[in-house]
Amino acid sequence: QPPSCPRASKRKSPANSAPRDRSAAPASRPPLCLATRIMARGPAARALLFLFLAAFLSHHSAHAQASKSLIAKLEEAEGSQAAGVAVDAVVLSDVVESAGSAELASGDGDVDTTKDCKAEVKFFCSTIRPGEGRLATCLANQIEEEEKGSATGRKTLPPCQAEVRAFKIDRANNVNKDIPLALGCKADAVKFCNSSNVYEEPGAVLTCLREVKDKLTDICQDLVTRTQIDASKDYKVDAMLNELCTADAELLCVGVPSTDGKVQECLREKRAHLSWDCQEELFRQEVENADDVRMSAVLLRVCMRDKKKFCADVKPGNARAKECLEDNRNNPEFSAECKTTFEEMMVRRATDFRLDAKLRDLCKVDVDQVCGYEKDSLDSIAGYDGRVLECLQDYKDELVTPACKKRVHRLTVRAAADIRMDRPLSDACYDDRQKLCSGVQPGDARVLRCLQDSREQLSYECRATLFDQEVRLAEDIDFQFPLKKACAAEIPRFCKDIQHGGARVIQCLLLHDEATDMGDECRTEVKRHETRSAKDYRLNYRLNKACDLEIDRLCADVCGPFSGQACEGSVIQCLTQKADNVTDQACKKEIFIMEKIMANDVRADAVLEKACDNDISTFCGDVEPGNGRVHECLRNHRDKLSKQCAAEELKLNIIQSSDIRLRPGFKDCSEEMNVYCKDVQPGKGRMFLCLQGNLAKVDFSQACKLRVEEKQSRQQNYYMLDFGVRSACKATVDRLCASVKGSGHGKAAVLKCLVEKHDAIAESQCASEISRATRMALWQYRKGVALTQTCDADVEKLCTGVSVSTVGAIGRCLAKQVTDNAALTPGCKKMVMLAAPKDAKALFDGEMTTAAVVAKVEEIERKAGLMAAFIKNDASSGSSMVTLTGWMALAAVAALVVVVIGGSVFVYRKYTGQDRPYTLVVKGGDV
Repeated sequence: QPPSCPRASKRKSPANSAPRDRSAAPASRPPLCLATRIMARGPAARALLFLFLAAFLSHHSAHAQASKSLIAKLEEAEGSQAAGVAVDAVVLSDVVESAGSAELASGDGDVDTTKDCKAEVKFFCSTIRPGEGRLATCLANQIEEEEKGSATGRKTLPPCQAEVRAFKIDRANNVNKDIPLALGCKADAVKFCNSSNVYEEPGAVLTCLREVKDKLTDICQDLVTRTQIDASKDYKVDAMLNELCTADAELLCVGVPSTDGKVQECLREKRAHLSWDCQEELFRQEVENADDVRMSAVLLRVCMRDKKKFCADVKPGNARAKECLEDNRNNPEFSAECKTTFEEMMVRRATDFRLDAKLRDLCKVDVDQVCGYEKDSLDSIAGYDGRVLECLQDYKDELVTPACKKRVHRLTVRAAADIRMDRPLSDACYDDRQKLCSGVQPGDARVLRCLQDSREQLSYECRATLFDQEVRLAEDIDFQFPLKKACAAEIPRFCKDIQHGGARVIQCLLLHDEATDMGDECRTEVKRHETRSAKDYRLNYRLNKACDLEIDRLCADVCGPFSGQACEGSVIQCLTQKADNVTDQACKKEIFIMEKIMANDVRADAVLEKACDNDISTFCGDVEPGNGRVHECLRNHRDKLSKQCAAEELKLNIIQSSDIRLRPGFKDCSEEMNVYCKDVQPGKGRMFLCLQGNLAKVDFSQACKLRVEEKQSRQQNYYMLDFGVRSACKATVDRLCASVKGSGHGKAAVLKCLVEKHDAIAESQCASEISRATRMALWQYRKGVALTQTCDADVEKLCTGVSVSTVGAIGRCLAKQVTDNAALTPGCKKMVMLAAPKDAKALFDGEMTTAAVVAKVEEIERKAGLMAAFIKNDASSGSSMVTLTGWMALAAVAALVVVVIGGSVFVYRKYTGQDRPYTLVVKGGDV
């Protein structure tokens, strides 16, 4: 270690000694001394030495860019100031040409060591070499610690504090007065802020450098950031702000301390009274400082403790620290003061996208392309209505930058949780909030929920804006704050593999709302969402998205999309009524899901719920909604329902007739469908037909059998509830039975008409469906049923002893009576003959006589070219006997022998016990 290098003292400093400024001390120590010390510490230290020397040489190479005369004058002035001698000579700095030459304070660009800060320099900054603002930094740090209350012992005096402030204010007027800044940013100034694009005004070059900060070199960026941090604490240290806001500050903020950004805070609070120029500059500084929490003096003062606790490892810049604080502000250990101040900043940011540094950067292209009109309509002062932010949310699907989409998503999450972050809604509902929700604390969507619960009392503007926001929030579970919170356990349980967005998770929860392991809190929120989304198709994101074109084509005149209020389920009903005309498969799928939800819970069908409100209260008040229970109750009281309710319930019943998956009660048939109908494609009544066809199976459960018989009973009383008849016989009904259509419900009038006029039916598919419907009615015969009432007397007379409860027993009995030529009433006989399958009808149409059989065989012989006759019949004798000859006789004898021998073997094995009978039992698993 060279003798000229000062040694570090190993003794403790006395209590009254001046504290050493650790951040500034290394600058006063000769670089070679530091190098010598590092060399003595081994290989790792030598690596550090290499980096240090590189920085040292870089610093001095920058100095070399200045004129030799300036360097000489600086060194001379620094020496004089270090010796406590005033510098009388004027030292001019012209490092950055476009800024013009500037006189350096004290000759060395620093606080004067011979004036008001003489004692403070000796006490607080004795190890700091004067020049290039080093003493000013040392003293400013001390003053700041004193203001925070963390400094002990001796304090700086007001005259010195004033001198330090005056030095900083003067230095901000010209970049050349700040030697480190001028040297570090010279190349950037030449490139971006040369004389061709910089006006001659105070601080012009520095203002320009701030505007292009993201394009600057790292060294220059750091130096510019230092000036911004200083200016955020004292508005006068920003030359433009000082020039244009001093008059306003002196008028409006008298007595407000000039430190910690308090004057800027005062000016923003009185924004309406500021001059236009001051507003512009105040907003310009706010925008420039938006990306770094260090440039928000208010936040830094209030939230420093929380920043150290929650965001200690977060690097400053690019709004990282702000995002960290935002994400942790609901933590129980987060200070209330910081949370309040930070949320005030968020509310302010929600008024103008330019105050969101990250969004401004990530969405630059999208703002220009998608929201250019809104952007161009903004003034040079702060916005107030968040118009660009609203545009980005409304047209999120048109954004091209993934990072911008993600940022806008975060923006919407904020707005969904706190109405203050949604400027249009907050403004539109201001009076309503004061009137109806004044005691509701913002956050956790509480105010939004209060407004929703008070919807009928809201002003038109508030109600319309609230509806628009609800449409926007319908897209993602992340925007449904109460629902997401209530279902925090259920989402990973039921929807763990489902991607967020597109309302996929919301739909997943809706389809599991009857699950036994869904919690009560979650179920309540799911039902609430389900009921609300039933009010308007736009609140059902997936339906709205998939059926957009179909709605325009089929339901355009039902409800105007720009009415600003819900359509009360009218468009949803239109889609379900015209589902057969929908061609888009995605839309068909969403309509079916909606139908399933509506069939499950009456509250999900806004039109039906409104029409049946009184009926539900009267007849089904004690019935718990869900699982189709209220619908079943209403149908059981069909004859007592109001006309409007009965009509709406019938519409739903007709929709349900096409697919038993729309009938919650058919969950009782899940095992039967899995065993007997696993290869049957659901829809168009196919699954029900399969169940009907297997109804007589011995292992058909009683619960499922009751469901099938109940549906069969209803659909045979009204043809519209039979999908096959309804779809195949529409034209036939209009042509042959139009006169009885109106009175058909519950009396089977149309079906009886079609049976009676069956011979006149031209459409083969319709004729086939009528045959099938009649056959199933006889197969599940019950006395007194309208369609089969014509057979009641015949059944009582000819089928005594036959069990009515046995599936198909009465139908078989009546069919046997017809084949045996029993005397049935004409109407019943016609039904039985019509009900017979097409390939069995010949049994009823005529008798196949023995002669007819012989004639058929003879015809085959002729066509085969056989000369000998193998079968003879003496028609003249009137006998029905047939004589076999030749090879035919031999074959018949052989067949007779085989039958006799086989029968004998069977009888022997049966009675000797060699064949042990067994029953094959198949048990299907639960579905």
